[in-house]
Amino acid sequence: MRIAIVAESFLPLMNGVTHSILRVLEHLRERGDEVLVIAPSSTEADAPDVVEGAFVHRLPAVPLAGYTNVRVAMGGVARVKRILADYSPDVVHLASPFVLGWRAAQAAQQLGIPTVAIYQTEVPSYAARYGFPFLENWAWQRVENIHLSATRTLAPSTFAANQLRGRGILRVEMWRRGVDTVRFNPQKRCEAWRASVAPNGERIIGYVGRLAVEKQVQDLSVLADVPGTRLVIVGDGPQRAALEQALPNAVFMGFQGGEDLARTVASFDLFVHPGELETFCQTIQEAMASGVPVVATGRGGPLDLVENSRTGWLYQPGDLAQLRARVADLTGDDAKRRAFASAAHASVQGRTWAALSAELVRHYHEVIAEHLNARTASPSAQRSTQTYKESA
Repeated sequence: MRIAIVAESFLPLMNGVTHSILRVLEHLRERGDEVLVIAPSSTEADAPDVVEGAFVHRLPAVPLAGYTNVRVAMGGVARVKRILADYSPDVVHLASPFVLGWRAAQAAQQLGIPTVAIYQTEVPSYAARYGFPFLENWAWQRVENIHLSATRTLAPSTFAANQLRGRGILRVEMWRRGVDTVRFNPQKRCEAWRASVAPNGERIIGYVGRLAVEKQVQDLSVLADVPGTRLVIVGDGPQRAALEQALPNAVFMGFQGGEDLARTVASFDLFVHPGELETFCQTIQEAMASGVPVVATGRGGPLDLVENSRTGWLYQPGDLAQLRARVADLTGDDAKRRAFASAAHASVQGRTWAALSAELVRHYHEVIAEHLNARTASPSAQRSTQTYKESA
């Protein structure tokens, strides 16, 4: 099969979108599929041209105002259409589409190529968080146009799927995210690391993610004086300096990846995530795989991931007193916390990236078949059918 993945963001920028694409690329390489990634250019000299056997076609891009490591691809539909026409994929995968993804959706539609759109970022709600509430309706219209034009949309959570269906986007199915249970594992817990950040034996409350407005990390200030605890923040972003001032007693670790991140997460006693705009929240899964219970806001992806009073606690969005109470409940009760940790670890077993990527490939095949069946039995359609059979 020939697949074009249009990425709104990609390496060297690491985020949830990039992480998902990398895991999918690994699976497609193992299958022997041919893959082209279309992504914004990077200013980094080491930005790769080939990733997991897939060639990366970089489009000129400019930095996003206020978030300079995020780059927005320039150009119009015609440029993307030429790239897709030259590559002639069987299916186009739109990864968290909004700017570049919208152009690709139009180009694929004009070329008669089926598309699978991955809804992963609640971009319209970001507008209000960043002080531009007047852009929210426009942004939702853009999201609706993209997903209405897609052959199929895949949503990562029940909340996200219902959100889209409520806006008239009916061709929506669930596609969750996998988690590496070998890398994220309770055995990575490190007592030496714990002693270095909590020398007095404090219970360690951890957060992992971007330090940006939409993540609401500033809400964690209500945890600053929970007795016998230490707050550890892992990640980087435009809000880091402001958060370091707001949370002077927290330990800021900066960006971590690989085994360093796995060790850090497994060494937490409790994982917290205050963001209300998560369509899934991969870091929650990674914490649970590491045997760490979770306290998260009761909106979006966490609703599917955290089971109240079993694997962690959900709190009412905006109720920071309840956030504090939930955290105090688990940091102050070792037996309960251990029980929640065990249940959290068990709950994510079997959610491998191999299984989830195989499910994605099934969606590819289905939309290709639907697309071909919808076309009239013309000689050109017959040639397209034969091309797909040979490449699949």
